[in-house]
Amino acid sequence: MTSVALLGTGVMGSAMARCAAAAGLEVGAWSVPLGDAERLAPDGIAVHPTAAAAAAGADLVVTMVPNAGAVETFAEGPDGFLDAMAPDAIWVQCSTVGVEGGDGLIALAERHSVTIVDAPVLGSRVPAERGRLIVLASGPEDALARCAPFFAAVAEQVVALGPAGKGSRMKMVTNTWIMAAVASVAETMALAEALDVDGALFLEAIAGTPMDMGYAQSKGGMIVAREYPVQMSLENGAKDARLAAAAARELGLPARVITAAAALMQDAADAGHGGVDMAAAFHGAVAQAKTETGGRA
Repeated sequence: MTSVALLGTGVMGSAMARCAAAAGLEVGAWSVPLGDAERLAPDGIAVHPTAAAAAAGADLVVTMVPNAGAVETFAEGPDGFLDAMAPDAIWVQCSTVGVEGGDGLIALAERHSVTIVDAPVLGSRVPAERGRLIVLASGPEDALARCAPFFAAVAEQVVALGPAGKGSRMKMVTNTWIMAAVASVAETMALAEALDVDGALFLEAIAGTPMDMGYAQSKGGMIVAREYPVQMSLENGAKDARLAAAAARELGLPARVITAAAALMQDAADAGHGGVDMAAAFHGAVAQAKTETGGRA
């Protein structure tokens, strides 16, 4: 039986832990706050007091937290997971940390002689709960093979990308597309409202056509209803957009669209919508319109 330590059990990590346990894997968990992990106990998941305790004896140590800085806070030291890992254990780094952050964590693993698989995921709350994520996996082939039982439990597709680091790079590419799409839906719905056009009718007009996309209907529907149940929080969406923009600018690309998307999302987050779904980027578009038109939008 493959044993998994899931470190970071927020929306995504808790769903992944439950799917792994349901697939018959032996799963332990730790998180900050620890209460997030304790909610998994009824699902047969062992809760540990520290990251080190969770990692000890596990075949796979999975990190799923907001950013590289968060991973670093529990990677080293007396309660850190790196020195507690078994010699043949694999660190499966699933957090979205950007190119620079991903390379930094790979270097951290190398300093501790730990094998790392860089494997951020595509998907939000519902796909995670259903075990239908997409894993962007990169690392040694033998390590990827050992991760297969866990990937099979949490994902419907695994894209093998080559050496460690390619996963985080592909995540920046996919996030450029995703976050730009969300921002476009937000601005489109804001324009519809400003023109006194029913946004629901816009969604109906494009439904099922080549112009349609899942995000238009799902995020647009939230905007029409003004209800934003969290699939992915706006705060995390803004962070992911910033990471994608930074990766592009580091290579000399202007990154105009994704930079604008990041700013739009951050505006809405600063207005108090950071904890709801990223469809609430709409409120950043509306607030900007009101500012530029003296409140007439």
